[in-house]
Amino acid sequence: MYPELDELRDQPGIAEVLASLAPFPLDAERLVPALNWLLDNGYGRLPIAGGGRALERWSMLSTVAAVDLSLLKLYEGHTDAMAILDAFGAKAAKGSWGVWAAEAPGKAICFKPDGGGTGGRLFGTKAWCSGADVLDNALITAHTPDDQPVLVQVVLKQPGVMHDCHDWKAVGMAATHTGEVTFDAAVGHRVGKIGGYLERPGFWHGSIGIAACWYGAACAVAMTLRHSRRLEHDPHAQAHLGAIDARLFAARCALQSAAVAVDAASDEDAQLLALRVRAIVESAATETLDRVGRALGAAPLCMDAAHARRCADLTTFLRQSHAESDLQELGARCMRDDGNLLQEAHL
Repeated sequence: MYPELDELRDQPGIAEVLASLAPFPLDAERLVPALNWLLDNGYGRLPIAGGGRALERWSMLSTVAAVDLSLLKLYEGHTDAMAILDAFGAKAAKGSWGVWAAEAPGKAICFKPDGGGTGGRLFGTKAWCSGADVLDNALITAHTPDDQPVLVQVVLKQPGVMHDCHDWKAVGMAATHTGEVTFDAAVGHRVGKIGGYLERPGFWHGSIGIAACWYGAACAVAMTLRHSRRLEHDPHAQAHLGAIDARLFAARCALQSAAVAVDAASDEDAQLLALRVRAIVESAATETLDRVGRALGAAPLCMDAAHARRCADLTTFLRQSHAESDLQELGARCMRDDGNLLQEAHL
């Protein structure tokens, strides 16, 4: 039904890693060995979206997401960090990486340059840091004393770096080691130019990659219904499965089309494309969660640990979307181009 899952499990090493990491869902203790297995066995760097292999990159993320979203959260952060460093021509230190770009109110990070180079010192607290107490390195968004946005790479195991995961009370994505990280004169190095993190085309390519993660997890949720014996005698369950299949097919087509577009014009602004794809995939994933629940009732949510965890994880992870804010921006983009929708009516 969802052939990309089987296709990617046949890639060298993937079938073995899935078997070695079972049983799922992973808890916080087993998450790090699983991540390290992926990094140590050649999966730490994925093809760059825009280099002719965007679909391969997104398919790998989708596959890991279908297995375990907490693992995916740390894995996607590492692979995103590698793509960002490559885009800026920066060398990556050994070990695991995260990208901490969320900027919560009252949690600003100040980067004070040492001089004319890229080095400097970090001060402040960064919220929403997945892998806070287990990763080796991170790329973090910060601001200079004159409020210029910069991206800074920092080694996490050094004096002046303190993590606190005690306030992470999440049910969904519970195993991600997420917390706050406080920097007190920790050494960091600016990556790229001022404002470069958001200005690079890869920013929107990466946001489509997140949609691929939503898609992979939604496929896995759908498979609980697909394997249910209720389908044999319940026409309503069959109808739910049919509706899910149609929505996930549309999401898959959107991701495939986006991969072609990104690879054909890697330097172009992909914001409009990303907003469209993310809206399509988010809607498909949300409907999948709803319809599987309506078709199967509460039983799998109460008695199937992997399914219950996956539903909770996906519900939380989907909120990485900006919801109506993204839809409003998409509508505003459409308004600025009066002929846009009519032009696209011509297939």
